[in-house]
Formats: sequence, C-alpha cells, structure tokens
Amino acid sequence: MGEIVMELKNITKTFPGVTALNNVSFVLEKGQIHALMGENGAGKSTFIKVITGVHKADAGEILLDGRPITFSNPNEAKAKGIAAIYQHATNYPDLNVTENIFMGHEKISPKTKRILWKEMHDEAKGILRSLGSAINPKQEMGTLSVAQQQIVEIAKAISTNARIIIMDEPTAALTTRESEELYRIAEKLRDQGTAIIFISHRFEDMYRLASKVTVLRDANYIGCWAVDDITNKNLIIAMVGREINQIFPKKEHTIGEEVFRVENLRKIGYFADISFSLHKGEILGLTGLVGAGRTELCETLAGIEKYDNGFIYLHGQKEKFKNPKDAMQKGVGYLPEDRQKSGLILQWGIGRNITLPTLENYSTKGWLNEKRESLKAKEIAEKLHVKALSVFDLVSSLSGGNQQKISVAKLLTTDLDVIILDEPTKGVDIGAKAAIYKIINELANEGYSVILVSSEMPEVIGLSDRVAVMREGRLVKIIDAHEVSQESILAAAMGEVQPGGEDVCQPI
Repeated sequence: MGEIVMELKNITKTFPGVTALNNVSFVLEKGQIHALMGENGAGKSTFIKVITGVHKADAGEILLDGRPITFSNPNEAKAKGIAAIYQHATNYPDLNVTENIFMGHEKISPKTKRILWKEMHDEAKGILRSLGSAINPKQEMGTLSVAQQQIVEIAKAISTNARIIIMDEPTAALTTRESEELYRIAEKLRDQGTAIIFISHRFEDMYRLASKVTVLRDANYIGCWAVDDITNKNLIIAMVGREINQIFPKKEHTIGEEVFRVENLRKIGYFADISFSLHKGEILGLTGLVGAGRTELCETLAGIEKYDNGFIYLHGQKEKFKNPKDAMQKGVGYLPEDRQKSGLILQWGIGRNITLPTLENYSTKGWLNEKRESLKAKEIAEKLHVKALSVFDLVSSLSGGNQQKISVAKLLTTDLDVIILDEPTKGVDIGAKAAIYKIINELANEGYSVILVSSEMPEVIGLSDRVAVMREGRLVKIIDAHEVSQESILAAAMGEVQPGGEDVCQPI
C-alpha cells in the first residue's frame, strides 16, 4: 500500500427519516485513482459532501495525512487541498475562463488592492497548457464545450493547489474522444502525485483509469477491490445486491403495419435526405457519432424544430407538426436527452410532472380535478415502478433512474403511437438501466412504435429490431437485428464500407 492521504472511518450521516451514509469506510492513496461506484441513491453524493465540508458526519472520523480533521464548510476543505468537479459544471458562463478559474481566490495587489489580471491570465494559461489544452483564458466560459468546461474545472482545482480531486461523473456528457482526453489528464495528475476519487456509472471509466474500486449500496459500504481482481458480474452484484443475468429483455413484440414514415427530410445545416419507416411494435435504434445530427432530427420529428424540405407521414397521412403539443396530440411524443433541463420541472411534484402534458384532461371549466389527476399519475408511476413515497414528492428528491422513469411516464398520459427516446439511460446506474430497458421493451409489446437514440452500441444492439446509423447529417445505413454488430455500426458511422444492411445514401 502506498502513502495514505485520506481515510474515512465508519462515517455515518443521517437526515430526518433517511440514513444517507451508514458506517462507510474509504482509503485514498497518493498518486492513485480510486473509483467509487454504486446505484443512484447509494450515498455517493453525500459521501462527496462530507469530504468537501458541505455536511458534517454524525459519527466516524476523517483522517488527513493520518491526523483527524473536521470541516465546518467547503472553504476549509479547499484550504486543505480538497476539490470537487461535478458532472454539471458549476461555472459562470458570462465570465471568462480566467475569472472562473480564480473565482474566490483572485490574485490581489497588496499595495493597490486591485486584481492582478495579467498574472491571473498568465497563470491560467500556464495551467491549461500543462493539461495539454489550448483554451484561451480570455474566452467566455459559456462558449466552451462541455468537455472544455470540465478541463477548466480541473484547472480551477489545480489553481487552489488541490492534492485530492473528486471527479463526479465527468464523462457522462462527453464523446468517446473527449473522454479519452479527460483520461489523459487524469492520468497525468495521478503521475504527478494527485489522488483522485473517480465516481462513474461507466465500467469502462473504472477499467481504463482506476487501480481500486469501492462500492456503496443503500448507504452502506459493501467492499473495496483491486480493479484487476473483480469481474463485471461480481461488480454488478456488489452494486445492486443481486445478479442481473440478462440486462436486455427478451424480444417478444410483434412488428405490425407501418405507422410512421419520413421521406427526404432536410434541415439546412443539420441533416439532409433522411428517409426511413417505423412499424407498430418496432424499436428502431438511431445511433452514430456525437454531432451526426441525431438529436436535431428527433427534435424536428417531435415538432420542436422546423424542417426545410421533405415529408412526414403518420398512419399514411402527411403531417407537419406546428409544435410539440401538436405532435403529441397527433400521436408523437419525445423524451429529451437532458431530463433535468428539458424533460422535468425538478421543483414540482412527481404527479404534476407526469400529468403536465395533458392537464386539460383533468379540468372542467378551468377548474383542475386534483384527485383525478393524482390517481392517474399514481397509476402510471406504479406501472413504471417509480420508487417514491407518494406522487407529491418533489422530482428533485428522486434518483437519476427514477427521474428518467418520470420523463417516460409523461409520455404515457396521452394517446401516443410513436415514442422518441433520446439517450434514455444517460447518467443512470446499471440497475436503473435494466429497469428502463424492460420498460422500453414493454412499450413495444403494447404496440408503441419506438425510436431509441443512444450512443451506447450494446444498448442499441440489445434492444433494437433495426438500427439506423447517422453520419455527418445523413442516415447512411439501416441494419437488421440479425446482422447488426458493434463493428458494423462503427464502420457505417465512420464511413467505412461493409457488407450487410441497407445503404440508405452516400454521406455528404
């Protein structure tokens, strides 16, 4: 064992009616990347907040360099070299990169008490270059990509001389290429002696970076293993408490007549010549590299964006949706990729989020029948096995997997024929993924036609009856389930010619 920089011993933290951490222990060594894994609701967020001084533990102790320590607030933890980088970057989009990096610890002239802008810009540039980044420190933060914002967050941690960095789901919103860049930076920090706690739902993150993995489940410490000594199967059992033998449900749905058809659809600057059909009870996977135009296409199909040319047919009738409400009333619903920003109102209750698209169904002469509304919401929440005490609980209090179920539930309050799901398992744990996969399969069994957008190839392959691959704004190939493979999808997405499937068009 290397030099221990931080140790948590038997940490317990409770809130009214809830035990968030129960007798949790953790050991972090200098120059180590230690993965922390567990389902949504396992206690990972509270774990971070105890380490960073947001919450004070009710029992147990934290040792820093072998000495007991307590933090009254985050500034005290920061002063001891502890920094956290969150999945949703907490930055100031209207300020520049330097201002974000030095926010709260600006360089001030002792004589004039003025901010030393040149020194700050120079140091920010030096830190960014040390990370291998060419980001301009004078660039406005809001103009950066998610991956670049993550790099700035790391630079901010370095500027405070952090020697312990907590990375909370840093790759959740990144492309494969961007994730590799983050891996490179994390490994560089590790080699320089920084200790990193890497929290992720993605097994590939753990295997790529970490030497050890600690698992939490239901607020309890389950165990710590060397990454080389634990299998996927045993890791899943540790995380969810049971073996998931078949994460993808058996396909039992019957594919019927054509329900939805797109012909030569085009939105200038985003996609062109998109043509495909969708049948009753079918799951059509839609994939491709990030930036291929998938989300833009789906937003257009759902009436959020307008298109310039082409046709959309629903049950053989030509349609042109005015807006998302018009699309839903005619039978097409959409679950957006970012559930927190676009799919849910977090400070509303579960029930009102579920019934929001169809509130008029529960009102008479402008008066809302809340009893009938809550009964409908409860019925759908139970159908999707949402874990909550009541439909009046705030959506913000739910785990990521249950929030995603609420997003799906919204679509089931109205009479839909086509459901478009954009990255439905993004940012949720393995147990929640299995539950959402079951829901998607059940929707197809009930006769819904599903368009499933996903960057995860095993997900697309495991669920879809056919897979449509996009590249550079074009739909380049449609592959039947019996012919599809990760290799065939990747080849189509990258423009390589391979046998099998239907070549829809040539790329731009």
